[in-house]
Amino acid sequence: MRWTRSLTRDEALVVARAREGARLRYEGRVIAHRSCGIAIAETFARPTRPYQALRKGGITGQGECGTRLGGRMVLGELLGDPDPSGAPHPLMVEAIQFYDAQWSARTETQQRHCDGLVAQFSAFRSPERASFCTGLAAETAALLAETLLRAGGEVQVIDVSVEPGGSVPAVR
Repeated sequence: MRWTRSLTRDEALVVARAREGARLRYEGRVIAHRSCGIAIAETFARPTRPYQALRKGGITGQGECGTRLGGRMVLGELLGDPDPSGAPHPLMVEAIQFYDAQWSARTETQQRHCDGLVAQFSAFRSPERASFCTGLAAETAALLAETLLRAGGEVQVIDVSVEPGGSVPAVR
């Protein structure tokens, strides 16, 4: 039931805030561009340093999509067993199964690797590719918020609020 119930109005607003926060962070028009993983981390108040490793286009262009993997990392941080020798928490397993299935459906692709997702664009640094990845970041953040809400987890979404000087406070 938890994975199929309708979201409440308040929950839908949280999902919308997550979508918009990740979009603004990745898009780079209102604030400085964030990489895909960092856009997810900042949106959900996670420390950004580990998420730098998820950047594919700016590092190798290969490997699993940074937004998708970033969402899985947030689920692990928030729903995983804090005991390093513990088994995967059953709720985290259910949440990741829901998230993975929904990610493919909502992004309308079975492709999960950065190089495969962006191969449709003639140039990585094209506006079309940037727009595509902005959409992936936004949809992933919305799905992540929804997954956490359905799991009964606390969802902390950090809105983009520009400080004087045009920067956004980062969680480090």
